[in-house]
Amino acid sequence: MSMRVELDEPKCVASGQCVMAAPEVFDQRDEDGIAILLEERPGEELLDGVRDAVAVCPAVAIRLVEQ
Repeated sequence: MSMRVELDEPKCVASGQCVMAAPEVFDQRDEDGIAILLEERPGEELLDGVRDAVAVCPAVAIRLVEQ
């Protein structure tokens, strides 16, 4: 099973919660703080952090999709 992260940038409210939960997978743009996806297909060792990011995102802008 492979997992893919989806980030809906227009929904992002720049809270930075995803970056704190999974800094290897998410970052924020300097100009406006909107989240950016660094790793669309993170390794198994990063999935717990991504799940945390999904759970704490106040804008519900992150999804973890099984493939």
